[in-house]
Amino acid sequence: MKKFVSRIAPLAAIGLVTGNAMAAPPTTVTELANAVSFTDVSGAILAVSGVLLTLFVVWKGAKFVLKAVKGG
Repeated sequence: MKKFVSRIAPLAAIGLVTGNAMAAPPTTVTELANAVSFTDVSGAILAVSGVLLTLFVVWKGAKFVLKAVKGG
């Protein structure tokens, strides 16, 4: 299985490269800046931070409720 994965990994990496990346290289900085998009990365960061914030709020709420039940 390890041998199979080591053989197929480079092919999978090549398959992940988008058509824009395989096109002719940009000639100016403006073309390069326009070719790069961080929308997926920023969306993923916002999603993870939202999950962490939700967990934090739930944790604090649970502690508040337990303190109220204990009476202390």
